[in-house]
Amino acid sequence: MKKKAVIVGAGLGGLSCAVRMAADGYAVTVLEKNERAGGKLNIRSGAGYSFDTGPSILTMPWVLEQLFAACGRRLEDYMTLQRVEPQWRTFFEDGTRLDVSGDLPAMLREIEALSPADADRFLAYVQECKAMYDISMKSFYSRSLSGLGELRSLHTVKELLAMAPLRTMHQHTARHLQDARLRQLFDFLIMYVGSSPYAAPAVLSQLVYVQLGLGIYYVEGGMYNIARGMLRLAEELGVDVQTNAPVRQIVLRGSRAAGVLLEDGTLHEADIVVSNLEAIPAHQTLLQDAPGRPAAEARLRKYAPTVSGLVLLLGVNRSYPQLQHHNFLFAQDPAREFNDLFERNVPSPDPTVYIGVSAKSDPTQAPPGKENLFVLTHVPPLKQGESWTDYHAQYRELVLNKLERMGLSGLRGHIEYESSFIPDDLQRLYGANGGSIYGVATDRKRNGGFKVPSRSDLASNLYFVGGSTHPGGGVPMVTLSGQLTADLIREHHGRPAAVRNAGPGR
Repeated sequence: MKKKAVIVGAGLGGLSCAVRMAADGYAVTVLEKNERAGGKLNIRSGAGYSFDTGPSILTMPWVLEQLFAACGRRLEDYMTLQRVEPQWRTFFEDGTRLDVSGDLPAMLREIEALSPADADRFLAYVQECKAMYDISMKSFYSRSLSGLGELRSLHTVKELLAMAPLRTMHQHTARHLQDARLRQLFDFLIMYVGSSPYAAPAVLSQLVYVQLGLGIYYVEGGMYNIARGMLRLAEELGVDVQTNAPVRQIVLRGSRAAGVLLEDGTLHEADIVVSNLEAIPAHQTLLQDAPGRPAAEARLRKYAPTVSGLVLLLGVNRSYPQLQHHNFLFAQDPAREFNDLFERNVPSPDPTVYIGVSAKSDPTQAPPGKENLFVLTHVPPLKQGESWTDYHAQYRELVLNKLERMGLSGLRGHIEYESSFIPDDLQRLYGANGGSIYGVATDRKRNGGFKVPSRSDLASNLYFVGGSTHPGGGVPMVTLSGQLTADLIREHHGRPAAVRNAGPGR
């Protein structure tokens, strides 16, 4: 009889881990409390408009390719990726507009028009960011790291120094670029993992290369097709994905997890238990009766939640030709914006606003002549007992005022469909800590830039995946967390059966 694995939550981290463990020979059951798998990667539609309600930008597609290849499949048989160019269009309060491009000659022309002095040093900056990425491939992207000691064991002293361990990402950017707008632009890439450039370690400057060198992508038909592709693969591998199956408790017996108990009283016994619910909320709810929980929670206090967000899904009955697929309308004062979000924990009065218009690349996402605007503004995570309903209406007006002021003239009069998500929704739907979008914040001083270890210290066969664990938040990172955690499980518990690489027709 096969060994059993139960995974709590069908986000991308949970699904990724599920298919890898099934390929390793486990009988895997995934239990999802919501009506649809995918976690924060989800969908909403109305009045002919379709919206991806979570991630809208895909980077590092090799992570998905690696996942499917490990199961003997080809990614292109499950979804179609489209490279997006220009990658972003950025708007500044002084009227400057700059297109970010993976075509480096085109990118250099954009920079030279803005700041000739920075054009001379830009390629060296990108090359240094690439060097950080290449070094990270030996550790950060290949193993589930638990801390600094493990990282050090995988690198030479020269490699560790190349990560600029004594600098923040902002300090690293400022060493290379003079123009304040360019510094703001490249610092902002840290928001792919929901952290602050003034606190995150400089090694995350590699995100500059991840974007410019590897490119950004859209999934044809909508980003939710990533989840659909994983679900199809899971079905082929025999994974049992159950929705509308909320878990009440992870059952511990001695030093081992024995399984999970559903809200309806059903017990699913397991040899391995994996939680795709963030580690801190999991300790507060699913593990609240576990011996040793208070000490474990004390060890988790150094991990703060990332930012949350106010999401407006706007179907507008016109086209805004100045917008691209991805657009950022930057704050006037980035230092104040990040200080508001991460130090003062208050909504910024002048936030950076992201607008995604997938209909620019995929006309099926909106009726002819109309556009689907996914508007995201980052806000602080919820404090204990706090609700964002108190701020929703006022902050919506602030955001719409900014959009209209920066070029989306008459926006309010063109909205014919609207829906929204606030931090309360993210916390309620996905169990996110304070409504966190990206899991745990990367903070050089607070946690050394590391995440919650994937292997629990409460039970030898209990693991965590997702944005709160290594390597962090965002589609590629949580998908990779599932793969690396599956590797960790194999390392500690062995492989119960031969790898199942054969698929239909293969």
